[in-house]
Amino acid sequence: MTESRYDRVAQDSADVVILGAGPAGLVLGNLLLRAGIDCVVLERAGREHVRTRARAGFLAPNTVRILERNGLDEGLRRRGQRHGVCEFRTEDGRFRLDYTSLGPCEPHTVYPQQDLVTDLLASYLDAGGRIDFETEALAVRDADGPTPAVMVREGDGRPGRWRARYVAACDGRHGAGRRSLPPGAVRCHHRDHGVSWLGLLAEAPPSLDAVGYAVHPRGFAGHMARSREITRYYLQCEPGARTDAWSEDAIWDELAVRMRAARYGPLLRGRIVRRSVVHLESDVLEPLRHGHLFLVGDAAALISPSAAKGANLAVLEAEVLAHALTDALAHGRPEALEHYSRRCLAHIWRAQEFSHWMVRLLHGTPDSEDSAPFQEGLRRARIAALRTSRAQQDWFAENYVGV
Repeated sequence: MTESRYDRVAQDSADVVILGAGPAGLVLGNLLLRAGIDCVVLERAGREHVRTRARAGFLAPNTVRILERNGLDEGLRRRGQRHGVCEFRTEDGRFRLDYTSLGPCEPHTVYPQQDLVTDLLASYLDAGGRIDFETEALAVRDADGPTPAVMVREGDGRPGRWRARYVAACDGRHGAGRRSLPPGAVRCHHRDHGVSWLGLLAEAPPSLDAVGYAVHPRGFAGHMARSREITRYYLQCEPGARTDAWSEDAIWDELAVRMRAARYGPLLRGRIVRRSVVHLESDVLEPLRHGHLFLVGDAAALISPSAAKGANLAVLEAEVLAHALTDALAHGRPEALEHYSRRCLAHIWRAQEFSHWMVRLLHGTPDSEDSAPFQEGLRRARIAALRTSRAQQDWFAENYVGV
């Protein structure tokens, strides 16, 4: 048999090889390190990119509790901002929900993901954690055996290989973890919601003291504060639209129309520093493992951003997996690893159900023209129930903050 180039390179090893230095990978790395488990994080991007890439910023109460009980909340306690109000703007007027007084009476904490990642990275490195930046995981081999191998391309382009007892794929839906699953190893349940958003990050103070959800005949618009100087906006657009299809003035004008600024007050404008097109789709893989390869975060399940669940699920799954790996490696008890998939899928499907409900609440259903009036009637009925029914408001609050 011809020897491959991977068979000729030197091997590195760790008990647990973690793919990806996002919230899932870094929470997992910190918890394993503190339990005395030999681990390494492999990250394809450079350190500065990892520290500055902007993502979600709403942390659920359970996420805050996980960070607190594991001593990973120092920055969060100093700079996180409590948030607990949603404002809905529709053709029938506007209403606000203070969800800290509804359901479980718990708030979100606004803390930009890049700040959380910076904190987690500093904690991991300060404790002596190993991380290889600019190291791209290409494939996971022999995941169904006792010592899987992770094939990588290092920063200088050379091939490399890591041996492990377990591999945690925290590298997203397009990462090596998912790509390495053999046909039939897992089932993938997929849903295309038929909706796209233009995601915008603006150097502008928040225009209202709430998360704003605007439903308009021309499409959805959303307002989410990130800090006192930065606000994230969303603008529903045609699927397949280019990020540069709109000028800045056109974007602000359209946001003003859909958020009914003439009626409820002007938007505070500023320079738009980042744009992306987000196509709303969801998927769930079952089970969340193949042999000694475990899927975490977006590698396990993709969820639409309509309810801010993705990063919160990732942190929850990382804690569950960290405890299970510690039981297996430090105490010789592998039973918890057998339950990892079942435990996490219960949370994932709950979050998917609420996210799907939010998509339908904000956009209706992109069905045929014949059914559009019916679907629009259902959407307005959902909003009316959320406006008037305390039971519906309590249900919303419980699921909005819950994972």
